[in-house]
Amino acid sequence: MHQFYPYAVDDINLFKRKLLQLSEQFNYFCYLDSNNYPNYPYSTFGSFFAIDALHVFESAIESKNLLADFQNFSQQHNAWLFGFLSYDLKNTFENLSSKNIDNINNPLIQFFVPKYIIRIENEKVDIGVTNFEGIEKFKKLFEQDRKHKTDTANQKIEIRNRIDKTAYIDIVNKIKEEIRIGNIYELNFCQEYFAENIAIDTTNVFEQLNTISKAPFSCYYKHTNNYLMCASPERFLKKTQQTLICQPIKGTRKRGTDTATDSAIKNELYFNEKERSENIMIVDLVRNDMSRIATKNSVEVEELFGLYTFEQVHQLISTVKCTVDKETTFAEIIRALFPMGSMTGAPKIAAMQLIEKYEHTQRGLFSGCVGYITPKGNFDFNVVIRSILYNKENKYICIQTGSAITIDADAESEYEECKLKAMAMINALK
Repeated sequence: MHQFYPYAVDDINLFKRKLLQLSEQFNYFCYLDSNNYPNYPYSTFGSFFAIDALHVFESAIESKNLLADFQNFSQQHNAWLFGFLSYDLKNTFENLSSKNIDNINNPLIQFFVPKYIIRIENEKVDIGVTNFEGIEKFKKLFEQDRKHKTDTANQKIEIRNRIDKTAYIDIVNKIKEEIRIGNIYELNFCQEYFAENIAIDTTNVFEQLNTISKAPFSCYYKHTNNYLMCASPERFLKKTQQTLICQPIKGTRKRGTDTATDSAIKNELYFNEKERSENIMIVDLVRNDMSRIATKNSVEVEELFGLYTFEQVHQLISTVKCTVDKETTFAEIIRALFPMGSMTGAPKIAAMQLIEKYEHTQRGLFSGCVGYITPKGNFDFNVVIRSILYNKENKYICIQTGSAITIDADAESEYEECKLKAMAMINALK
């Protein structure tokens, strides 16, 4: 069990940069940063660093017992856990499969008990260690000279699209036909932008991305040769005691170049019937998912169409919450709610089947979630969107973006929305 102690720091921003650079020394490293985003409902932390691993649970095998096995692991260690669930974990508890290409190759699930936890909140720094001697060991680790650099000189990164515009429009029209005949109401259709034979300085790319986006659920995650650089604005799920909070996003607009234009864009987004319809569909889906595990009459929509502004975009965010029994396990919660409805469509199972049919790339960690679980069983997870996935061994970069396709969707507009969402990641790489 980790104990937390105050840790004196003169310059917190410099301290965070140096902590990030430590990542190259370890096979397991997680950095979660809320960027002190103001007014985001239920935001309760500034930054977490989880450094090095004492114990690891991971699997790439689609076993029906995978969540139960993880439940046993978490009970055995009863400690802070940091890690992720990949989108295709769904295949272990639903009759689904994923056969599309995957050049990143993350496991379905991975969590680790960190050797060191650094918690930064309200300009206060604490270090979590399993014994007091760990503080001195960390100080020596932090103060040692570090030679950190990846040779990226004069590299030109050519980002290509897995699906060209003509093919994209054709697929969207096919999805609209699926909606017209009643197979689904809405589908989140995603496409991949990628680059091959590229070496990148992952910490530098993440710092660029985090500067550009300043998102409330940013994350840098490393395990061996796999990296995630994430600027997500979206929370998947938070548990505090017996309360679950889910905050789906549906509705996006690019920021305006001046105050008047920006205000007009916000107003148009808030009252746009198409965006409201998409948001309501996913809110209803989340309510339905929650009802599978919630105590009677406890599911409620606390906020509908919350309008939130980020560095690059405005978004409509709704907050849905419920109460669960004390005995409800993490595995039961994930089975009911994962993956996030905003990344699938409705009805959920049918949408996920069609995602496999129409998308060309396996989602992997994209559309999954990253976060932490406390020893008391509380947790907080983002939705992995606005992200760069990188396999250092394969020298492969993957950026996936998507949008909600409804019967009223305009294929060209949806294509442009995907490009808009990808720009922050592409600019960070450049």
